[in-house]
Amino acid sequence: MSCCAPGSELALDVDRQAQAGPSSEEVALASRVLGNGLRQSDLSVPGVHCGACIQAIESTLAALPDVDYARVNLSTKRVSVRWRGDAPPPLAATLTRLGYVSHLYDEAADRKDDTLSELIRAVGVSGFAAANIMLLSVSVWSGAEGATRDLFHWVSALIAIPALVMAGGIYFRSAWSVLRHGRMNMDVPIAIGVSLAYAMSLFETINHGDHAYFDASVTLLFFLLIGRTLDHVMREKARSAVRGLAALTPRGAVVLGEDGSRDYRPLSEIEPGMRLLIAAGERIPVDARVVSGSSDLDGSLVTGESDPLTAGPGASLRGGMLNLTGPLTIEATAAAKDSFLAEMVRLMEVAEGGRAKYRRIADRASALYAPVVHLTAFLTFLGWMAVSGDWHRAITIAIAVLIITCPCALGLAVPIVQVVAARRLFERGIMVKDGSAMERLAEIDTVVFDKTGTLTAGRPLLLNAADIDAGSLALAAALAAHSRHPLSQAIAGRAPASRDVPAFDHVAEIAGLGLEARADGSTWRLGRSGWATGAATGSDAASVNTDTVLARDGKIIARFAFADTLREGGAAAISALKAQGLEVEILSGDRDAAVQDVGQALDIETQRAGMLPRDKTARLAELQAEGHKALMVGDGLNDAPALSAAHVSMAPASAADIGRNAADFVFLRDSLAAVPFAVDIARRADRLVRQNFALAIGYNIIAVPIAILGHVTPLIAAIAMSLSSIIVIANAMRLMIGGDRAAAAAVPSDRAAPASAHLAAAE
Repeated sequence: MSCCAPGSELALDVDRQAQAGPSSEEVALASRVLGNGLRQSDLSVPGVHCGACIQAIESTLAALPDVDYARVNLSTKRVSVRWRGDAPPPLAATLTRLGYVSHLYDEAADRKDDTLSELIRAVGVSGFAAANIMLLSVSVWSGAEGATRDLFHWVSALIAIPALVMAGGIYFRSAWSVLRHGRMNMDVPIAIGVSLAYAMSLFETINHGDHAYFDASVTLLFFLLIGRTLDHVMREKARSAVRGLAALTPRGAVVLGEDGSRDYRPLSEIEPGMRLLIAAGERIPVDARVVSGSSDLDGSLVTGESDPLTAGPGASLRGGMLNLTGPLTIEATAAAKDSFLAEMVRLMEVAEGGRAKYRRIADRASALYAPVVHLTAFLTFLGWMAVSGDWHRAITIAIAVLIITCPCALGLAVPIVQVVAARRLFERGIMVKDGSAMERLAEIDTVVFDKTGTLTAGRPLLLNAADIDAGSLALAAALAAHSRHPLSQAIAGRAPASRDVPAFDHVAEIAGLGLEARADGSTWRLGRSGWATGAATGSDAASVNTDTVLARDGKIIARFAFADTLREGGAAAISALKAQGLEVEILSGDRDAAVQDVGQALDIETQRAGMLPRDKTARLAELQAEGHKALMVGDGLNDAPALSAAHVSMAPASAADIGRNAADFVFLRDSLAAVPFAVDIARRADRLVRQNFALAIGYNIIAVPIAILGHVTPLIAAIAMSLSSIIVIANAMRLMIGGDRAAAAAVPSDRAAPASAHLAAAE
């Protein structure tokens, strides 16, 4: 009689299939045709977490027959493989042999992130255990003897068990996975050091020894887990940028038939030539042209500009634009996979894939460090066995060597500086989302700014409120309050409250033209002057005399002048960046005259106007090809691909969600002085990281020979290892001192001012 519950064999079979990954048939069905005989398959590999993982996967998959290209995206944990032929190579099976579980990328997109929960639990358990074991160790070091000492050791052993199982299990599984496939990573020496330290400590406790080393193993786990948790959170932020952008794509649209019928079609079924009905408030699903209707559209996704665009018959629209005020009938000119939003997603994924090649200093060092540590400890054991024949002494000295060279200081060299730097930046209102971004920011030689919303505030400002009669301004504000148009909001925000405003009988918003209302037998219009005065009608009213006025029965009562404003601290920030030896330029989707005004106001000579997202990404690629490393500072949805493509990126807190997710840094305050301050901190952090590595290596050069000669017990080795970590931490804390010369730039010396020179004169 079977002891398994009904259906358990099926459950086990399903689990084995999940571990083995998708079949070749499933990979083939999910692949994309690229042309020239090439196809691309995308797999999700959640176990990728370091440079060694990337190198192993890319080199092994690239060696398979018919594979043309293999690339790992560390941010999205995505493996993209281009291959030739009728059937795909054994991708999933190869990944399984390497020790990595894989899924089809689309399947993995909505999977729950259990890794982060496990890491947080591990940090909590190891931190609690380390604190309590340290407390007991202090009593032992203070002179506890006999039964009291043994009791403290046994209590420490019991406390360490859950830390080893829950926290250490993360490293044990990783180490076992690579070792059984003949490879090495940074987790191997950590797992061996922790295991031997605990085993030797337990042996000493059982035999009433004077010393135990439970605190060394658990404390090591605690510090290293903090770094791994922060790294995992950063990866999730990077993945959310692509998912957030894809979420902007509508699920479908209403398709108009030749007989006048209306049929809602999913996005995948919309083809070029189909006519679609887009109501106000809906997003344009695919690239299209307007057939009939007129409306204002939010084109910030395309150009980054906050000013609404007026669209009439014949106007070209891009997928992702938001229809604001009126219904439109449009004709699709591209399928969803070829539309603007799809292109944006591809640009971000390609850019993040390139970033995945970045190697952290600790990852590069581990390739040589781990085997040297193991070999040194093993040779020490063999040497002392040959000399003394005492296995206990030989293994004790070997453990001391392994502990004293345990990569705690090396592991802390990078993350502790990043934590201190992140705290220093946070004090100045700057959030860092990516630990490796600190290293990349220190390498830049060029800063590229978007204009609207970055160098400028990104919202219209009513300039001439003081020149307008208070009654007219109050009436215009009352009328403007009926609209969400940015210019209407600017008028409503600057007008004083008034009880003398007449009650409007009816208010209507005319798409692309303005607001119309009736009160006291008169017709009031707030909008384009040609339309408000009746001098132009139809499409002409939306294209001529575009200045904004308030008119009563066709007679102009007030004129309104608007301008964007420069962001606080702009001039001081640009000056500070130049003083740091950096080149500065503007990439903007706005018209040339507006970009030149901002460039002149901020003393930025290099300016490029009319830039679409593709153009911005291409410019960053051009800079990279010329050997430059650029910081991209932008805020709009249209800046997301450029933010991902840049060597490093930054966005203000006012940026769109996708822009913030794509950026490595987010500054919370209005002042642009956050940019030079972050650069200064990153450069200082880079110097401290290099110093920490020098200290860690120097420590090993001095300590290892002493340990090999048998002059160090495991306890002294643990203390020495802890001291090396303390030295590294103390060196990192130097980042909290000084740097005020850069901090001075964080105090804006120039108040917000209109971005346009001629409007500034008018004010």
